[in-house]
Amino acid sequence: MDGGECGRIADACVSMRVCFDSLCFSSTQQRLGDEEDASQLAASVVAVANATAAPPIGAQTTTPRGLTMGTLRELQELLRVKDERIAELEADVCRRDAEISELRSHLDKFLSVLPFKSPLTPTKPRPRKQRAQGISAEPPLQVLAPLVVVDKSDRSRELIKAAILDNDFMKNLELTQIREIVDCMYPVTFPAGSIIIREGDVGSIVFVMEEGKVEVSRDGKYLSTLAAGKVLGELAILYNCKRTATITAATDCQLWAIDRQCFQTIMMRTGLSRQAEYTDFLKSVPIFKNLPEETLIKISDVLEETFYNNGDYIIRQGARGDTFFIISRGQVRVTIKQPDTTDEKYIRTLSKGDFFGEKALQGDDLRTANIIADDPDGVSCLVIDQETFKQLISSLDEIQTRYKDELVVRRRLNEEFRDLRLQDLRPLATLGVGGFGRVELVQIAGDNSRSFALKQMKKSQIVETRQQQHIMSEKRIMGEADCDFVVKLFKTFKDRKYLYMLMEACLGGELWTVLRDKGHFDDSTTRFYTACVVEAFDYLHSRNIIYRDLKPENLLLDGQGYVKLVDFGFAKRLDHGRKTWTFCGTPEYVAPEVILNRGHDISADYWSLGVLMFELLTGTPPFTGADPMKTYNIILKGIDAIEFPRSITRNATALIKKLCRDNPAERLGYQKGGISEIQKHKWFDGFNWEGLRARTLEPPILPRVRNATDTANFDEYPPDADPPPPDDVSGWDNDF
Repeated sequence: MDGGECGRIADACVSMRVCFDSLCFSSTQQRLGDEEDASQLAASVVAVANATAAPPIGAQTTTPRGLTMGTLRELQELLRVKDERIAELEADVCRRDAEISELRSHLDKFLSVLPFKSPLTPTKPRPRKQRAQGISAEPPLQVLAPLVVVDKSDRSRELIKAAILDNDFMKNLELTQIREIVDCMYPVTFPAGSIIIREGDVGSIVFVMEEGKVEVSRDGKYLSTLAAGKVLGELAILYNCKRTATITAATDCQLWAIDRQCFQTIMMRTGLSRQAEYTDFLKSVPIFKNLPEETLIKISDVLEETFYNNGDYIIRQGARGDTFFIISRGQVRVTIKQPDTTDEKYIRTLSKGDFFGEKALQGDDLRTANIIADDPDGVSCLVIDQETFKQLISSLDEIQTRYKDELVVRRRLNEEFRDLRLQDLRPLATLGVGGFGRVELVQIAGDNSRSFALKQMKKSQIVETRQQQHIMSEKRIMGEADCDFVVKLFKTFKDRKYLYMLMEACLGGELWTVLRDKGHFDDSTTRFYTACVVEAFDYLHSRNIIYRDLKPENLLLDGQGYVKLVDFGFAKRLDHGRKTWTFCGTPEYVAPEVILNRGHDISADYWSLGVLMFELLTGTPPFTGADPMKTYNIILKGIDAIEFPRSITRNATALIKKLCRDNPAERLGYQKGGISEIQKHKWFDGFNWEGLRARTLEPPILPRVRNATDTANFDEYPPDADPPPPDDVSGWDNDF
């Protein structure tokens, strides 16, 4: 091989590399337009490859199809020019992306203060840029009203049941609840042309259409036509909300209806009666009878009802098992296999309320008898396994309150403000705008060294939404709280139009604002803020206080960069071991049991902690839909249906999934060991909890606060353009 041949081969290799680079290069700006371009380029590569072969002696130095070495060099030059052009275009796109990102950041800031609906809303989920609004239903009735059963034909009953089971939300209800809803629905008729549901109206009734057709419209634009067998307006049975569309009768329509009060009565009755029945069963079992009531309630929450057909072996002698059973319906036959024979000796019959397999919970897993379903209609058993049992049973010492209530200290702290009057406060700027009013930064006249946050709430709006109990509860809980991770309330005021709460000012701004501007946080930053919330929950939960409104908007940074919980409008002190039933929270953060009206307790806060972790790490909550009802349906599908980005570490994913378990009793923090199980999780390995409590741990973000009146870390808000609210002197707020 002479030097000329070597040169030709080297040139051809360079050409091949350039051609292959061009084939493999992927650019967001330029791609091969169609298969013809691709085939032409491939043919060139083949030609280049053929050119590397040494030509026969005496043959012309050409490639197939007349491709000469000169042509190859021309191709190389063309490819080089093309690569340079691509590089120029990429640089141009990068510059434009940076400009767009900067403009979008400015736009997001304006949107968060003056939100409006854009017709160009992207379909792909983006980190949310508008503050989420909390939602609360009116508190349920203290005494449950009797249910009124309305007669209806079997055909109507089947149609209503089928419509409910076809609805994304209502199909998640229990069959006994669906049966009672069917019983209580009453008939209504609408002539053609009449409006059944009007967009913007506050609704409290859900409908099932039996006959006729309706048209659905929004903002005056036709959306669809619905026929019989559909549920209409189901969001209204969860809480007071404005209708999101108008439904007009296209023909004469026959519908069935149920109101929110009746629906919630059914939900509460079902939950309370089942809880009472299950705890009564448990009290009859020797190993359970000495357990405290709240522990029995926890166990009753994890009992799973399992059905067995007549003749099924529920337990087989000699097998190993870790499951305990209580018969809830039907009866079983107990037999023992005789030695050296296949015969089974009958021992006795067990029926409703009887139990078996209790030794499995104490570690003895060898079954000593056969248990066989012996009822023509089958047998239902309540089941719990050993692992779940061990997770729930803890000594009373483990769950004793770690904190000592220091009401004396709080009263001494509040004493400083005893003689302070509302007119002594000088407003400086608006820190935030909420559902009932505004939060202003204020100073006490004559004292320029300190500032405070003054929350101002419209009394008429509180009464209109029936939130009086929640406001009084907020005042009591915040006034007594003495925790470094909870914003302190110093004094309250009231006049004929407003209620006022004077609180400590946290001038580092909302964590939500920081998250919005950064997009998302890294693992260590998220860990610090999550730990602050865990400490706040430890304080609250040890006092049986449920928070119910965790989200970045309700986390404020103080001047040192530590996070504090604020806004206790949905917080409530629970009776020990008991549940509450009011729908409370922000749609993306509410737990499944809140949506399904099954009753909830502090375990709902652990669900929201998992959601918060996900949002801090990604910039968007895991459960997000186009409207609240779609969001609730996504939540009911569970955390396992959510795709986790690769940016979330394995340990963070594991903790989120343990916090967001569908069954409240299975969530980390709610089981044996309590909230310390969260603190001991692998994701927190090496975290300095003592440094956090002592406030010696350096926060990941240090806000710039120049002085006591610096509001640079808050968004700017326009002046309040609403007219003054009407007076309210009814006296419901006498103790405020």
